Amino acid sequence: MPAAVSGRLLARNINMASSHHHHHQQHHQPPVRAAPSRGALPVINIGRLSDKDPAARALVVQDIARACRDRGCFQVVNHGVSKSAMSGALEAAWEFFDMPSEDKEVFASDDIRGPIRYDTSARDGISKSRSFLKHYANPLQDWINFWPTHPPTYRKKMGMYAVEIQKLSVQLTGAIVQGLGLGPMYLQEKLETGLQFMALNHYPQGSSQAGDTVGLAPHSDYGFITILLQSSPGLEVMHHDDGAWTPVPATPGALHVHLGDHLEVLSNGRLRSLLHRAILNTDEARISIASLHGVAIDEKVDCAEELVDENRPKMYRESSFHDFLDFLPTNVETYRRFVETLKIDTA
Repeated sequence: MPAAVSGRLLARNINMASSHHHHHQQHHQPPVRAAPSRGALPVINIGRLSDKDPAARALVVQDIARACRDRGCFQVVNHGVSKSAMSGALEAAWEFFDMPSEDKEVFASDDIRGPIRYDTSARDGISKSRSFLKHYANPLQDWINFWPTHPPTYRKKMGMYAVEIQKLSVQLTGAIVQGLGLGPMYLQEKLETGLQFMALNHYPQGSSQAGDTVGLAPHSDYGFITILLQSSPGLEVMHHDDGAWTPVPATPGALHVHLGDHLEVLSNGRLRSLLHRAILNTDEARISIASLHGVAIDEKVDCAEELVDENRPKMYRESSFHDFLDFLPTNVETYRRFVETLKIDTA
C-alpha cells in the first residue's frame, strides 16, 4: 500500500471536533467545559445493547430514540465492528480507486438494477469528480462473486467489513424500532435476510480557492438506516427544521448512522429521513463507505399498524426497493426525495 494511503488511514486527526462547540465564559469565572452546541452530534456508546440487564439496554435505546427523533442521525462507539475490518475496508476502497481507469471501467454500467456498478460523478450537474462503486452484500455468498477480484484482497477485506456491518445494522434497527414502541424483534428476521447495499465513494481533494465544492448533492437515503465510515471529514448533515449544514467529524473508531426514507414510512412520520451531502475536503482526497440496510428488494414497507390511529392517520403509501429504482430515472431533472413521493395527502 502506498505510504500516503497508509498515512491517510492511520494518522486521522479530528481537528474539526473543536469547531462544533461554543465556549461561553465570563471574565471572572474559570473556563468551564463547554456544553455541546446544537451542531454537536450525539455519540452513543452502544456496548450495552446486548446486555442481559434490560435496564441497561433501555438507557441506550432511550439515547438512540432521542437522537433519531431530534437529529435523524448519531455516531456509535463500542459497536463491535473490529478496527481491522474498518481499516481493511478503507484500504480495499483506496486500492480499488487507485487502479488504472480501464480496470475500473470493467464495472461501468448504466443499469441501476445491476449487481455491481462503477461510475464517475453523479449526472446531476452539481456533484464534482466523484467516482463510486456500488454493489449488494447480503447474504454475502449471493453477491461476492460479482465483486472485483482486483485488488486481490478486495473481496476478503470488504467482505469481512460487510458481514460485521450487517450484524450491527440488525442490532441498531432493533433498538430504533423498540424506541418507537414496537418490539425489538419487530423486523429482525426480515432485516437479517434483507437488503445490504454498499456505496463506496471516492472524492478528490477540493480546492480551497473554489470554496465549498459539493462532492455529492443533498439527498436522503433509501432503506431503514445507513451506516457510514469516512476516511476524513466531508460529510455534512441537515438536522430537522434546522436549515444549516453540520459537518460530521471523522472520529477514529466511530461509525456514523443516519435514518433512511423507509424508516420515516414505517414510523408513520414520527421519525424522518436525514438530508445529507458531501463536501470536497480541501486537505486530501477522501473515501466514504456507506452501507444501506432494508428489507428484501421486493418486500413492501408500509406504516406500522401500531403507529396508525384516528389521531395519526396513515401518512405514506407502501413501497419497495424496486419502486425506488423505478423512481430514480424520473427524478433526474427535478430533484425530489423518494419519501416525498410516498406521502398521502391527509388534508
